[in-house]
Amino acid sequence: MTNPSLRQLDIFAQMVAAGSLTRCAQTLGVSSAAIERDMASLEMRLGYRLFDDLRGAARLTPAGRRTAQAMTLLAQDDPSQWAEDEAPPPPSPAPELLLDAEAQLPPLPATPLAPNRAIILATPAPVFGHFQDALTAFEAANDDIAITLDLSVQSAVDAARAIESLRADIAYFYALEEPAGLPSRYGWSEQVNLYAGTDHPLARAGSVSRGDLTITPQLAVDPRNGLRPIIDAALARGNARLGPVMLETDNMFDIITALREGAGCFAAFGPMARDLGRMSGIRRLALDVPLPAIEVRQTVNERSLSRPGVQALADFLFL
Repeated sequence: MTNPSLRQLDIFAQMVAAGSLTRCAQTLGVSSAAIERDMASLEMRLGYRLFDDLRGAARLTPAGRRTAQAMTLLAQDDPSQWAEDEAPPPPSPAPELLLDAEAQLPPLPATPLAPNRAIILATPAPVFGHFQDALTAFEAANDDIAITLDLSVQSAVDAARAIESLRADIAYFYALEEPAGLPSRYGWSEQVNLYAGTDHPLARAGSVSRGDLTITPQLAVDPRNGLRPIIDAALARGNARLGPVMLETDNMFDIITALREGAGCFAAFGPMARDLGRMSGIRRLALDVPLPAIEVRQTVNERSLSRPGVQALADFLFL
């Protein structure tokens, strides 16, 4: 799972195992306040709450339970995903994140589909946050259908791999446009925006040009984060060439602190952008030309369509 911080996901797993903030802090040898900060940062990245009453009973929300289940399945499938010191993947040769005949995927082992197995829904975590209520409603109306969540997919390439290897029946992914070679349908768009501290000169400007951005330091998520190449591709397509990267981290509190201190600007979309726009001390830059929007698209595994509920769930999530 390359979207949220792997360290924060590990702390979330420790919280689930410990069952309380105090016990988790004692197990990890850190303060309760540090655990709270990491969980709040993780929730901001995911776009939904993981716990009710974190300082008390620390009950998982329905979305939190699904996230914990998805993490367990991912760890069983590929434990190396949890290695924090794993080398970053090589950069994609094309920033457009398109899938075409020139971007052939290596063959992956496929497992025959069991007729009664759970429907596997692969999606970026923030997208799951968008339709978690619809997913709950579908399950309530179809109690004979089980749904398993996979939060490891981000791009069209990720989705194509999951479909080809039968690791997903339905997959959502981010793209700048409809990718070639992967049939999909458009769900919605999420605007990419740039943010800076309210005292930053660009935040006070009535209009910010592309030239202004070239001399502005950049704050960015970790290179291993699955959102990084997607955001970089949107900036490249929008001709927004920013200054040197001054901070790369998945700790949103460090990003927020740096923004408020005027360290540079930060690109975001989706729930993260929504939350940044509501925070005191941070302002969205008034760009003279908007940045491209990132599309959220859905693809369905054709080999799964004969199974009960797959097409119905794919359609229901569009209502």
